[in-house]
Amino acid sequence: MHIGAYSLAISVSYLIGSLPTGYVAGLARGVDIRTAGSGNIGATNVFRVLGKAAGISVLAVDGAKGFAAARWVPLLAEKCFPGAAADNLALAAGAGAVLGHVYTCWLKFQGGKGIATSAGVGFAWAPWACGVTLAVWGIVFVLTRYVSVASIAAAVLLPVMVWVFHYGTKMTIVMTALAVLAIYKHRTNIRRLLAGTENRAWGKKNPSSPPP
Repeated sequence: MHIGAYSLAISVSYLIGSLPTGYVAGLARGVDIRTAGSGNIGATNVFRVLGKAAGISVLAVDGAKGFAAARWVPLLAEKCFPGAAADNLALAAGAGAVLGHVYTCWLKFQGGKGIATSAGVGFAWAPWACGVTLAVWGIVFVLTRYVSVASIAAAVLLPVMVWVFHYGTKMTIVMTALAVLAIYKHRTNIRRLLAGTENRAWGKKNPSSPPP
């Protein structure tokens, strides 16, 4: 086992994932996104607080972080440590990027919920499975108007699709672990959904709801 290769892949990918895109976008507008809306630095909160352009930009960059880490960092690690298994390095790198986003070292390990970064990793690992999952995310979102419900549904579905499309047991296990992490990060949303106080993406705001 090439410890050096895995250490390099995880470390570099963690640093890529740890870039607090939403926080930086807020600073550019003179806003500490951690003190506005839900306080989360992810794209959904940026969209609500800073607007559509900022939200789309943060979503794109967060997704690109995951894709770049899972696709290209393993190639760097393999070049530095010839003989290391590229597939396993890709799994380690993808997981490192998501952990970097969710627990960024730059903000006292308080980051986003990992959906966009996990999607980027998914497209690098298993594009067909991720494409189907993204379509389901869109359908659930349109039907419910809850970003959280669509994201939780996608988190549950993605490892299933990885298995269905025969991307391998190892990838299915790692993707399942990332899905569990994503659902855990949505625990406050789940509580609000159960209480009927979660805000929808559009329409009349629930007057009893706390910040989204």
